[in-house]
Amino acid sequence: MAETKREIERKYDVGAGAALPDLSGVAGVHDVIDRGVVELDAVYWDTPDQRLAAGSVTLRRRTGGDDAGWHLKLPVSLAEGVRDEIHAPLSETVPRALFGLVRSRVREADLVPVVRLRSARNLCHLVDARGALLAEVSVDEVRADRLDGATGSAAWTEAEVELADGGDPAFLDKVEKKLKKAGARRSSSSSKLARALAETAPKKSGTEPARAETATGSGKKAGKSEAVAEAVREAVGKGPGTAGDHVLAHLRAQRDAIVSLDPAVRRDLPDSVHQMRVATRRMRSAFKSYRKILDRTVTDPVGDELKWLAGELGVDRDQEVLNERLTTRIDDLPRTLLLGPVRGRLRIWSVARRAGSRRRTVAVLDSERYLTLLDTVDALLADPPLRPAATTPPAKALPKAALKDYARLAARVEHALELPPGKERDLALHDARKAAKRARYTGEAAVPALGKPAQRFAKRMKAVQSVLGDHQDSVVARDALRALAIQAHLAGESAFTWGLLYGQEEAAGADDERELPGVWAEASREKIRAALGG
Repeated sequence: MAETKREIERKYDVGAGAALPDLSGVAGVHDVIDRGVVELDAVYWDTPDQRLAAGSVTLRRRTGGDDAGWHLKLPVSLAEGVRDEIHAPLSETVPRALFGLVRSRVREADLVPVVRLRSARNLCHLVDARGALLAEVSVDEVRADRLDGATGSAAWTEAEVELADGGDPAFLDKVEKKLKKAGARRSSSSSKLARALAETAPKKSGTEPARAETATGSGKKAGKSEAVAEAVREAVGKGPGTAGDHVLAHLRAQRDAIVSLDPAVRRDLPDSVHQMRVATRRMRSAFKSYRKILDRTVTDPVGDELKWLAGELGVDRDQEVLNERLTTRIDDLPRTLLLGPVRGRLRIWSVARRAGSRRRTVAVLDSERYLTLLDTVDALLADPPLRPAATTPPAKALPKAALKDYARLAARVEHALELPPGKERDLALHDARKAAKRARYTGEAAVPALGKPAQRFAKRMKAVQSVLGDHQDSVVARDALRALAIQAHLAGESAFTWGLLYGQEEAAGADDERELPGVWAEASREKIRAALGG
């Protein structure tokens, strides 16, 4: 069984044979307890091309000390030295629970030993007046040896300060002040492994490898269309940023978010499914919005797979949101209006709908289809299907994409507002909501290049999306309340409360429809064009 702890630590470079300064004078420290020297022996595992290290992820099998076993460290905030450390018992092979958490990076590659680190750790505990642990401080004499075919080795001395569980990170500043006075300096490496890989890396030769041929150019003259595409790829990435540079940077950020959120979804961390779903939608939206920059004949099939993934992630998330909405509605009712086992009925209904959804989500992340999608996205970003517009300045291409998305949204909103209240209008408003979300994503993606104009555009699109989203939530809630009322009636329970809640949701939806024209007026064509300079 794997156990998780939040690790907050800082590393410092110190000279060989260095000893810790007297830390008893650090504010809050009552005593410094010498824990002696501990011998640690850790083998770090990675793919042959070091995919885990590239993502600042470490996986090791360590003996010695009081936490021998497998340790997986996932970055939370490298700048602040914060990582989640997941422990599993000692075994000869990588534990299945840990392997799943690195699957989005490893995929079908092998995990192999890459570095062995042996450390003599001189450890002490800083404790307060009650004897409670404030931090562990150590000086480590480290030796690193490569195990992946390279023959490099390295040795160094470093100090570590790890905050006790639940401690105040500000305490680390107090310790750091003492260490710096004694000559210690913050390490430039985020981990021992990062330093070991850097210091034991094979020396690079002075010759550069020959450039690989394209799939269409293996010994034959490329056609005109391939020549144009090659010229575009050569142009993007040179000089000041082009529209293509900007769009590719945005897509890489979404790819990285999907990969890094995968273990959080598997661990069922709060909001992780929602954030991963948003990243897939942002990428798919960018493929559509920037079709003048990226060839849709290549990106459309990838977008279809992203739509599938977002749909799978949404099964559990949508039910969670709906359950929270209905629970809040019930909590706001006076007890005198809660007739029958209302809370129990909602709980049974929700559990039944969520049964197996978590297992299904993890199965999706382990599926060949999902792993193939990740590989496909990597391949697309490595050799992007850029069109000639990719070479244009962002200030020209990005506003055009945003205005086109706005026109699409305007047509849908105006169509919906012309319809009488009812199911057809509900469906039209839902279509408008999806268009508003796409326009908002386009605006947010343009912010690094366009700044405040894109921010204003995105803000107005978000306001429209919020009203339309609230309306759609009320529509979905009404469908659920009708189903709950039927179940209650068939079970011989009172359906009064469900009908009352249905009426509240109906009124909320009507309020949203009345609010929409005013919000939409703030996103008029004139204001949008003025904001984007179009």
